[in-house]
Amino acid sequence: MKNYVATCALALCIGLPVGGGAFFQQAHAAEGDVFNPQQRAAIIEIVRNALKTDPTILSEAIQSIRQQATAQQDAQAKAAVRTNWAALSTAPSYAVRGNPQGQVTVVEFLDPRCGYCRRMAPLVDQFLTKHPDVRLVEKVIPVLGEASILEARAIYAAAFQGQYDAMRRRLMEDNAKPSMERIRDIAKGLKLDLARFEKDMANPAVMGLLATNLNQAQTVGVQGTPTFLFGQAAIAPGALDMAQMEQFLTLAQKG
Repeated sequence: MKNYVATCALALCIGLPVGGGAFFQQAHAAEGDVFNPQQRAAIIEIVRNALKTDPTILSEAIQSIRQQATAQQDAQAKAAVRTNWAALSTAPSYAVRGNPQGQVTVVEFLDPRCGYCRRMAPLVDQFLTKHPDVRLVEKVIPVLGEASILEARAIYAAAFQGQYDAMRRRLMEDNAKPSMERIRDIAKGLKLDLARFEKDMANPAVMGLLATNLNQAQTVGVQGTPTFLFGQAAIAPGALDMAQMEQFLTLAQKG
């Protein structure tokens, strides 16, 4: 009840309509669903005095509103995952890791320049080794600027020569300043045909893959990298530890 009152107090202070609650429903009914100007002024004055007497009302109201907004966003995101699962769980074969016929599909949105993604990479390897029933679908999304776009293009261009995973790993382990020259050096180390590789970096098919990944991320409300979808059961943003990944996996296994 206290949270409800706090929320109503804040709503009244900023001039928003207040819905729900027996008291307010009765008041609306008694006054033809509208407070007259004198009543509204009196209510606002009461709220102002209450805030002066107990400032925690405001912080509790803000917290309550944030919690409600977060819950609503989470529900919307899960609904979007369910609606778009066929596309979300699909990727070219080179971007599918673990067991291609695994019973549970986990989708990872990652940026090759993301520090959290880089730190999680060995953990993801361990997770897949520990759980051979998991099919992991990688979605590279370059969200951290020009360097991310450059490296994402290199990763998908390398895929045309069978070196998607090797290029992704090399770039995500590399601490040198990102540049085309550095990418050429890595491509040489992977024995790629450099002329073909550089041409493929500008290939519309590469740009189309990245655009598709970014559009899917936006559809399900991805806010940053890494973000994991554990089946249709859970959306897990941010860096995770093994225990957290296994908890989310359990949810996905239950369906």
